[in-house]
Parts: sequence; C-alpha cells; structure tokens
Amino acid sequence: MELNQWFEKAMSPDTYIESMDKHKENLLHVYDNFTLPSDEGFFKALKEKNLRVIVLTEDWCGDAMMNMPILLHLADRSYMDVRVLLRDDNLELMDQYLTNGKSRSIPIFIFIDENGNEVAKWGPRADTVQQFIDESKQTLPANDADDYKEKMQEILVFTTKSFRDNTDFWDDVYTSMKQTLQDS
Repeated sequence: MELNQWFEKAMSPDTYIESMDKHKENLLHVYDNFTLPSDEGFFKALKEKNLRVIVLTEDWCGDAMMNMPILLHLADRSYMDVRVLLRDDNLELMDQYLTNGKSRSIPIFIFIDENGNEVAKWGPRADTVQQFIDESKQTLPANDADDYKEKMQEILVFTTKSFRDNTDFWDDVYTSMKQTLQDS
C-alpha cells in the first residue's frame, strides 16, 4: 500500500485516545500541561508545507504516551491532519520503519505531503530521552538474573513517571521533532 492509503485507513487521534486503557490518563496529562514555545516562523513554514502525519503507536508504549501529545499540539498549531495506526495491526507498514533496521520501536511519525510522499520520519525518541533510557538500563542485572524482571518493571515505572512529569523531556521531544521537520 502507498502512504496515502495507510493514511486513509488510519483512525483519528480522538478515536485512538478514546480507545486507550493503559496510558490514557498520562497522555492526557502531557497534552493538558505541554505548551508549545513561541515559534511562529516555524509554525508558518510548516503550515505552508501542507503536511499530514501517520502515527504508528500502541497504548502500552510510554514513549508514545509522552510524544504523541506534543505532536498533536504541533499539528494543531500548523494545521497538520494526524491519523493513527496500531503498530501490531499494521506490521507491513511498521516493518518499513524499523529502528536501527531491526526494532519495531514506537511511536513513529511519518510526515507526508499532499501527494502521499514521505517528507520526514520522526521517532521513537529524542536523543536526550534515548540517553536517559540507556543510562537507566545500565543498572539492570543480567537478563538471566533472578531479579531481572522485577528490576525491569521498576525501570518501566520510573521511566513512565519521568515521561509523564519531566517537562524538560517534553521540550526535548518538541525540539527534536522541529529539527527533523526543518531538515526535511
């Protein structure tokens, strides 16, 4: 399928958010508390590109819980239509956007023009957030250790709370998206 067809197949952000059960409150918290910076020149230039966005995501994903509300604010401010596809139901598209050529990491934001051509791709994380994740995982015991699952769960709880409450991460995500779109 072409990207325009994927876009047409996808659901609205509102439909997706209403269907959420794992991270809905956290996503809405980020959405309600994130404010775009005063970046009028960028918003105007982005609006002129007349882009649309396909989001590959899943409700259980903490990165998506933090990143999607920032995208939604940016899309609203620059008049980009956003549509959402569940990663696990759309592996044919997901497998075209693997992280490091091997991981089905999400979210992935595919920015397309009016003809359905890919203009830019962003995701799954801003560099500073990736560094935070890498540093957090350094404290994990070996995969085969008795307490690995328990320690991994602790890291997931900690990172989810950080994604929900660390506004510096939100700003880093916005800056990273902005840079990707400016470079396109």
